[in-house]
Amino acid sequence: MRVVFMGTPAFAVPSLKALSATHEVVAVVTRQNRASGRGSGLRPSDVKVAAERLGLPVLQPATLRGGAAEEIRSLAPDVICVAAFGMLLPAEVLEIPPHGCINVHASLLPRFRGAAPVQRAILEGVARTGVSIMRMEEGLDTGPYALQAPVAIGDAYASELEMTLAEVGASALTEVLGALPWVSWTPQDEADATYAAKITKDDVALLPDLTVEQAFARVRAATRRAPARACIGDRELTVVRARPTPAATAPGGACVLDGHPVLGFQDGGLILDVVRPAGKGDMTGDAWARGAHMDEGTCWRCTR
Repeated sequence: MRVVFMGTPAFAVPSLKALSATHEVVAVVTRQNRASGRGSGLRPSDVKVAAERLGLPVLQPATLRGGAAEEIRSLAPDVICVAAFGMLLPAEVLEIPPHGCINVHASLLPRFRGAAPVQRAILEGVARTGVSIMRMEEGLDTGPYALQAPVAIGDAYASELEMTLAEVGASALTEVLGALPWVSWTPQDEADATYAAKITKDDVALLPDLTVEQAFARVRAATRRAPARACIGDRELTVVRARPTPAATAPGGACVLDGHPVLGFQDGGLILDVVRPAGKGDMTGDAWARGAHMDEGTCWRCTR
């Protein structure tokens, strides 16, 4: 089957690799190179890097309308497969392949439509999420699905859960493509639909009046662009990894437990295992605590 693949971040790479091993990938469409944020010029997407290693042609249009749509049409794909592309597909692209445009979405639709399904599932404290293989429409993640694969969340961090879902999604996508055109599509129930907006700093802000469970979820859902941060005494840092403890620590108080800093919340504390001080790289919590010289009166506060 002739496939055009569209994707951008690391989440999409397993699907691309699975398709390249089982089908004829005639082109890979990904977002344009972007500034790395470290003053080192433009950085290609994870999908572009993977596609070039696989020897696949890469397209990076600024828009999918007009000339880009016509170029995709000229490739005569049987199906277009999408995984975290980051751009809505216009009608002129959706209508190109005879088997439609099929998307790997990281939730059990219709819950968590939108840009941040993994982070929103963690923040809402649901027990499981999953992957939906859906046929795309002009609406945002509104199309019917052919297969759903559930995945338990547990205490996973967003980055870990995304890669688990990426592998599950790659397998599910190839299963659906192998069953075309005899796939049965299930319409989504609009009454159960929820929207997963991009995560902001406010969504993951650490506040003393949170429960430990809420604070732990915010740390696990945080991203580089929306980090979970705190100011201990006069030292600002990002909490990268943590674990709950029932140790009695007053809300807004901070102490050291087994060498690690602990932030106090309403019903316990968070032990900080990995932190990122302002302007520095990641370091272990105990190494940070040794240099911080925390005393019994140390307090912490929210910082955005």
